[in-house]
Amino acid sequence: MFAAGVALPWQTWLPPFTAHMAAHLAAGMAAPLPAVLARPATLALRALPVPGRRALLAVLHSRPAAVLAFPPVAAVLDIGGLWLLYRAPLPPGLHHSPWLHLHLFAAGWLFTFAVLAVDPLRHRTGLALRAATLPAAAAAHAVLAKTLWAAGPPGTGYAPADLHRAAPLMYYGGDVVEIALAVILARQWYRAQGRALARRSRPARRHAPGPGGVPGDAPPERTPRPLRPSDHRPRHQEASR
Repeated sequence: MFAAGVALPWQTWLPPFTAHMAAHLAAGMAAPLPAVLARPATLALRALPVPGRRALLAVLHSRPAAVLAFPPVAAVLDIGGLWLLYRAPLPPGLHHSPWLHLHLFAAGWLFTFAVLAVDPLRHRTGLALRAATLPAAAAAHAVLAKTLWAAGPPGTGYAPADLHRAAPLMYYGGDVVEIALAVILARQWYRAQGRALARRSRPARRHAPGPGGVPGDAPPERTPRPLRPSDHRPRHQEASR
């Protein structure tokens, strides 16, 4: 998908700013999702030799990695970079630079990596904070798309019709990716709740002392024998018989 965002000839199919927005969505939002779900760090830890694994673990467990993978920080770097790109007076040629697509992919990958947290990190953020960061970032992205409907980036002269096609593409295209992230987070929450419920529902007798006072499985409880008519006879009748 990153190759699609960079290599496809969007300019021949769409107006200039709409073409740029399509490349932005492909490289900066759609491509990072499968790249993160592929768990590149986990795959590298399995494939690298021992020295390489130690070096990679040192990077993943470092303080800078923990700061960058903190979801609010990753959201500011990703969405804040988009606000700077589209609302700050930057050189117009920057919107067509191939380095811009690389930046969009890196920032989108970092945000997706921080929100989903599928690769090993020493300080993994809790699910509640990750789930709260996602709608906040989605709201900031949506507001930015609405501002582009009214006015293009400073210093550019895109036609209103072009802006009116690019802004909805950014708005609704971002919604699709953000809903996919929310579904994955909901699945993570469901699986975590299932594991917690399974731990709580384990029979207490598994931890009860067994024979001889040794911890282990307690012997199964005997089922009471059903009463028979003879159980209700007085003892003197039993003796007379």
